[in-house]
Amino acid sequence: MNEIRTIVSDIKKGDIKPIYFLMGEEPYYIDKISDYIEKTVLDEAEKGFNQQIMYGRDASIEDIVGAAKRYPMMAERQVLIVKEAQDLSRTIEKLVAYALNPQPTTVLVINYKYKKLDKRKKLHKAIAKSGLIFESKKLYDNQVSDWIRRVLSGKNYHIEPKAAHMLVEFLGTNLSKIANELDKLMLILPVETIINDKHIEENIGISKDFNNFELQKAVGAKDIKKANRIINYFVENPKNNPTVMTISLLNSFFTKLLLFHGLQNKSKDAVSKSLGVGFYFIDDYFAAARNYPMRKVAQVIAFLRDADVKSKGVGASQTQRDILKELLFKILH
Repeated sequence: MNEIRTIVSDIKKGDIKPIYFLMGEEPYYIDKISDYIEKTVLDEAEKGFNQQIMYGRDASIEDIVGAAKRYPMMAERQVLIVKEAQDLSRTIEKLVAYALNPQPTTVLVINYKYKKLDKRKKLHKAIAKSGLIFESKKLYDNQVSDWIRRVLSGKNYHIEPKAAHMLVEFLGTNLSKIANELDKLMLILPVETIINDKHIEENIGISKDFNNFELQKAVGAKDIKKANRIINYFVENPKNNPTVMTISLLNSFFTKLLLFHGLQNKSKDAVSKSLGVGFYFIDDYFAAARNYPMRKVAQVIAFLRDADVKSKGVGASQTQRDILKELLFKILH
């Protein structure tokens, strides 16, 4: 976040690089920086002749270099944005010659999603000298809730931990999807709202009572009735509750529980850091540890792996409903 603020601040001050190579596993920030350059570097009158967007699947490195070497028309600079440049990964090193001597009146923005340049190669070194390389790293599951809180805080909104967890569980770690849903919420809800699970349920369509977070709590607490109610809801609504996702999240929970059992220091601070979970969820692990000794946790992980294989159609004739119900029975008994 700090690196992005610096990039934006420098552009505002007129410190604009001739090359921006935006790469990495998380496309959200690549799009944000690229869109900011597209919207702000040129004014509307200049864009018609001096702003061009190319796509990696349709262009060659030679096409890009040719366009980048042109002079701007009645403007100080031109902007050339190459989207989906990862499609040029096999030939991207051909950009070295241009990167060593870039056109000073061109701002070349390369969106290289899901991949990154090898730091040992000439291109990385050349761009690092003449321009800017930004790597957008994918956030871990336990970092996304904090990211949601920071984004909302910057817009004068707040969110309860359960509501943030529901978003992560339902949308995964795709920041673009999450940002779209947050934008919807902020359009509907007044500034300074503390977003809770009810807001999520009413406006995004995620059930506050029947979701994997509640299933995890019920299983950890060995609340058999509640766990069965949630599983029954899942099998009746498979589109919004895919079996593979449920198994994956339960596997993550029990893997962390196994780690919890092995911790010598079980203070909340130590548990939070070691497991990568927020303070709001730590009590769930203490409760689950009382119900599942280490040997049982190892057994549950084996059950989950078996169910995961079956849910993907390997060596199983069971329906998804039967796989889930059998798994829950094995875990809870």
